[in-house]
Amino acid sequence: MSKARIGVIGGSGLYAMRELTDVEEIRVSTPFGDPSDAITIGALQGERVAFLPRHARGHRILPSDIPVRANIYALKSLGVQWVVAASAVGSLREEIAPGHMVIPDQLIDRTKGRQSTFFTTGLVGHVGFADPFCPVLAGLLGDAATTAGATVHRGGTYICMEGPAFSTRAESRLYRSWDASIIGMTALPEAKLAREAELHYAMIAQSTDYDCWRESEEAVTAAMVMATVASNVEMVRRSLLALIATIPATGDCGCADALGAAIQTAPDAVSPEAAKQLGLIYQRYAK
Repeated sequence: MSKARIGVIGGSGLYAMRELTDVEEIRVSTPFGDPSDAITIGALQGERVAFLPRHARGHRILPSDIPVRANIYALKSLGVQWVVAASAVGSLREEIAPGHMVIPDQLIDRTKGRQSTFFTTGLVGHVGFADPFCPVLAGLLGDAATTAGATVHRGGTYICMEGPAFSTRAESRLYRSWDASIIGMTALPEAKLAREAELHYAMIAQSTDYDCWRESEEAVTAAMVMATVASNVEMVRRSLLALIATIPATGDCGCADALGAAIQTAPDAVSPEAAKQLGLIYQRYAK
């Protein structure tokens, strides 16, 4: 099976990477079910890159139903160490206009009932998540988006809501009072699971609208979002082209050793079933 060091998770509008060459399409099965879609592996900027459309080709999967554990596990099984995620978001700040790119550095979780951990009864872990995005990859991604010609906002808090309906005006105003910058439906549990899988993970968030807080704007609709997504996606593509060759072999951020102090279950108390299910995520810490 082909391997790739870098993974790209495509969001709304980004269902394929036409820039890849020497392409192979792979179906991966995991202990957590099947990923959203087949994973495409190809060459880009001298690297092997694995691409996975989060919502599947044709946008068939609701945010709440994305098989995130399978997606992250599948990428890790292919050798991926660095993951760049693209996401369409609404803006909660006047200065983040539709068409701008945001490289968030914080998250607030407003989801409900999503499977947000690989750990289970029989193998307990509490991963550090104070800084949910890889600072090394986020910095490189901001540089690449700037090189590509985007208006880039470095840092900011992403509110992850359940969806699929958009916010009420009261909710939108509440999130602004929390000093949040953008709102979307897919950063979680993706970022948490990437941390548990010891992957370097960062996101390029594409502002599509002003949510519904801005009284001078029409309240957000799906049609409004998709109208902006098309132009945003081209900017994301250019940003990825500028990014890939700059990703280092290793980072000094600690992402690749996130489980070092996280596992709480005593080695002799780990259940064989749990150890098997967590597989390649747990194997380096198995005694």
